Amino acid sequence: MLTIQNRYTQLCDGMTRRDWLRVGGLSALGLSLPSLISARQASAASIVPSGGKAKSCIVVFLLGGPPQQETWDPKPDAPAEVRGEFKPIPSATPGLFVGELMPRTAAISNHIAVLRAMSSNDNAHSSSGYWMLTGYPHTPMNSENAKPGAPNDWPCMGAVVKKLRPDRGSLPAAVTLPEDIWNTGRLPWPGQDGGWLGHRCDPWLLMCDPNKPDFEVAGLEASTELPTLRVDRRRSLLEAVNRHLDAADRGGAAKNWDSTSQQAFDLLRSTKSRGAFNLDEEPPAVRDRYGRNRFGQSMLLARRLVEAGVSLVQVNWQRWDADTSEAPAWDNHVKNGERLKTVLMPPMDLAYSALLEDLFARGLLDDTLVVWMGEFGRTPKINARAGRDHWGHVYSVALAGGGVRGGVVHGSSDSIAGHPKEGRVQPWDLSATIFHCLGVSPETMLQDQFGRPLAISKGDVIRQVL
Repeated sequence: MLTIQNRYTQLCDGMTRRDWLRVGGLSALGLSLPSLISARQASAASIVPSGGKAKSCIVVFLLGGPPQQETWDPKPDAPAEVRGEFKPIPSATPGLFVGELMPRTAAISNHIAVLRAMSSNDNAHSSSGYWMLTGYPHTPMNSENAKPGAPNDWPCMGAVVKKLRPDRGSLPAAVTLPEDIWNTGRLPWPGQDGGWLGHRCDPWLLMCDPNKPDFEVAGLEASTELPTLRVDRRRSLLEAVNRHLDAADRGGAAKNWDSTSQQAFDLLRSTKSRGAFNLDEEPPAVRDRYGRNRFGQSMLLARRLVEAGVSLVQVNWQRWDADTSEAPAWDNHVKNGERLKTVLMPPMDLAYSALLEDLFARGLLDDTLVVWMGEFGRTPKINARAGRDHWGHVYSVALAGGGVRGGVVHGSSDSIAGHPKEGRVQPWDLSATIFHCLGVSPETMLQDQFGRPLAISKGDVIRQVL
């Protein structure tokens, strides 16, 4: 069962949480699904076009911080405690060597632009992640277990996209899956919601495991659980309710019901939208190519969602069931080499390369920007526990499709991948580039809750890779 949650909240038992609503569990009146859907707002923004042509963006977020040394920026001439146990291999891009654990990705690097000098100078998951997800630095920096909310309530990139780009079809403009991002203790990061734009701009959060044999979206199967006749009756009931509301002084919340409910009913009645979640439509060989695991099938689901019209999909690599608190996801404080070659790099290399190859084969890569990133990188020197620790001073990001020039390397780090050498870029430059590729200038202004005009990004577009 797939669950749609409209706001980022704490989820584990025993902790404060908002009510969950499974799509299949509609109320007797059928009026609860709209509460999951953000109404289209009359835009208060003056959108400045950028010339970018991408229709969609897929953000692949590797929670914990992937090591630059074993991925995009190997240092074979560095001392053993810096270079690690893995060797670099050549890629399809002349002069670009990558870590030996990503052979499939190396073979298609002609589609990829690598940023080797990304820098946040922030070594905390929560605050550096906030900057990567929103394009604005956290106050203060190096703040671990930072909580969502003011003053760090800048909207995430998905929320800005949801505000600026109209929904295409009955699906929302921005979706996050298969889980939100949190620190040990189920502490959610700031920078994953609509922030000062309001919760109506929250990306849809889909809590799901597309790899499970019983994965389905039962609540969207209108032909069985919600027949068309029942949908029509519920629409008529809602119209009657709205007529009574119109007779009174309808408040701001009530005024949103018409467009909100319309999208809810459109979603229930749209075969195309419901079908986007049906991975059984994919040939088994395609599903195998992505990898039969939660991350791989989430990447496949992301491809299907952009095909169905979603503008921005963020796929989060969250913790595996066997992960421990000392090395969850990509946060390899211990046994870095062992975890990379067993549980991390093989499924990442498989799914990431499958996504790019699949988009290219379907003629979608030119229209879809794919961003590979984490919140920071890892320390140059391997620690006493055979791990690498947090490092925000320099790390790597990869871009592909959506107007990006493949086979390009921008920037470089020093001899130990410790600090930028040239071509340094910051997270707000990345957000500016993403917005630019999606056709919106980073100079576009949005009004905050106090009516102040604010630019959606303070960064510079990284034109060297476009």
